[in-house]
This record gives sequence, structure tokens and C-alpha cells, in this order.
Amino acid sequence: MSEPHPQPQAKPVFTQKTRREIMRSVALGGAVVGASLFGFFPVLKKWMPRLRPPGAIDENEFLAACIKCGQCVQVCPVEAIRLGDLDEGFGVGVPYINARDQACDFSCDAVQCVLACPTEALAHDIDKKEQVRMGLARLDKPNLCLARQGKGLKGPARGRGFKGLHRIESIDRWKPVKMAKYDYDIELCDLCLRECPIDKAITLEPMSDDPSDKRRTPVVHQACTGCGMCEMICPTEPAAIVIDIRRRWGDV
Repeated sequence: MSEPHPQPQAKPVFTQKTRREIMRSVALGGAVVGASLFGFFPVLKKWMPRLRPPGAIDENEFLAACIKCGQCVQVCPVEAIRLGDLDEGFGVGVPYINARDQACDFSCDAVQCVLACPTEALAHDIDKKEQVRMGLARLDKPNLCLARQGKGLKGPARGRGFKGLHRIESIDRWKPVKMAKYDYDIELCDLCLRECPIDKAITLEPMSDDPSDKRRTPVVHQACTGCGMCEMICPTEPAAIVIDIRRRWGDV
């Protein structure tokens, strides 16, 4: 008795609907992979270097340690700390400071953001000054500097529309006020020195040996922590003095 011949199996039929579903799955997978890679690019390429809050550890370690809880944002007395936006890849939600808009109030009590950080992304050992250094100030556009031109300033440092806050000693040491509401009247601009919260971080040095020459040039010293107050308070546009992010004294 002969065995029955096996019936040939039907070949799968790929309908137009099936093809669309396959193409949709491939496209979705590609989008997921692309989105994942997109997160790496701003970090690896350093497209957006950011000024981190005081005490921030090494950048790669900081990005790994920060849990984006926002505690540092909540305790900052001048609302200087912001959280990274969606275009920052894995930096999204990570705290940073835009010093030109709002400098760190480095004179705040006990560096509150450092104490509030639960993961030590902001170093808790704040006795070591190098650990709370954010960067280093640098005279970036000397030709714009009013002090180097021998010029003074009358009125608010950044105009009436500027929203930056500052704890001004002559008004209230403990409560920040809007800089736009405070008028200066100085013969020679010395705002970077006058409002710097760190002793001996900046000095104004003569530009010649002529006693009648009132021109002075800002000189940054090792005590600078990179808080950004000089950049925020600078009345020129753009700022004559800026912060080099994470730069330390002695760096080339």
C-alpha cells in the first residue's frame, strides 16, 4: 500500500496590508534607534557645554549621577539654575546656569544647591574650593570694557527690562532684588569688581604709568570660582567679560 503524498504547504501571501505593517515596524524601529543615538550626540560632541551649579563633579560623572530631581532648582535664592531642554540629549532635565541671564549667587549661605543634592552630583565636600569652582572668568572683549575706556556708568547695569536678580548689600543682604531697579552712578565702571562675591577674585589694574590716566583693566585671579556675576553685571552688549566653563586656574 503506497503512502499518501504530502500535501504542498501554501506559500505565505503578502498582501498590501502586510507590507505596510512590515514597513511601519521597520520605520518605527529605526526611529527608536535614531532617538536613542540622538541622546548621545550632544554629550559626545559637546554641542552644548553648560555652566553647571557649584560643586558639579566631572561632566560625564555628573550626567550619570544627577537624577534630575530639581532640588537644586528649588533652593536657589536667585533662581539661577535651570533644567536642560529636549535638544540636549541625555542632558535633558540636567541643571545648568546661564550666567548672562542670571548668575549664581555664590554668596548664598552654605551653597544651598550643594547641600540639597541627594546624589553628590554636586560635591558635598564644599570645604575644598576646587570642588565648588564652576569655571573661570576671562576678559573676552577688552575693547568693549568701559573701565578700559575710562568710562563710568549711570543708571541700571543692564537696563530697565533686565530680569536678573542680585542681593545688593546696600539694599538687603538677604533678599534678592531686581537689578533693573537699582541705579548706579560711578565715574569709572568697576561693576565686575564691585559686585563680585569672592574676595580678591578680580582687581582693576592701571593701564599706564600716567597718574592722570584713569583707565583700568580687569584682571582675574585664582580665587575666581566662575559664578558668573561679572558676566551678568557687565553693562556692555555682549558682555566684555565671560565665564570659561569648567576652566581651572593654570589650564592652557
